[in-house]
Amino acid sequence: MSIFDKLKTGAPNTPAAPVAPQKVGSKRESFTFPALPESLAQMQALPEASLDTPFKTAALTVCALCAYAADRNVGTEMLNFLRGPRPLNGFDISFLNDRFRGGKTYIPFSYFSGATPDNGYTPQPPFRVTVQSNHVSAEEAGYMKLFIPCFGADSPRPVKLRQRGSDGKWFLWEQYLLTDIRQPKSLDPWA
Repeated sequence: MSIFDKLKTGAPNTPAAPVAPQKVGSKRESFTFPALPESLAQMQALPEASLDTPFKTAALTVCALCAYAADRNVGTEMLNFLRGPRPLNGFDISFLNDRFRGGKTYIPFSYFSGATPDNGYTPQPPFRVTVQSNHVSAEEAGYMKLFIPCFGADSPRPVKLRQRGSDGKWFLWEQYLLTDIRQPKSLDPWA
């Protein structure tokens, strides 16, 4: 019987049983990088590049966005690695370029400890980023929504990861890390 036959007979459309969400709860993981990777090879040499947890992939996303702010080609390579089988498309690149327009290259650095509006979001090495989960992080099967505290905003910013079934690796699905933050004091006319 076709799904459209149900419309003719008036049989009720019974939805599939919902998939029970995973329980993750509140968890925090911190990652420390002695130096930020300046090439895809340097990123791939990091232990986090195993991408075996969504937390590692989220932390590397901050590094890749910092690289993109410095060199679009290098940042694109890193982001494509983190996105796995779904590389950046023209829309994604246009979005990234728009977010950095007007000299806002400081935004991704605001996720590292020690970065503040007072110091122009210039963290000192080693670079430390914290990634956290909460009660809604694993609501959608196969995906994980994590949050990264930003030192230029009042609340952590989300990043969504997707797990590949064949090997269990976690890849960047979408990120909301480049939204506006408080201006560095040096650029704030009211400071």
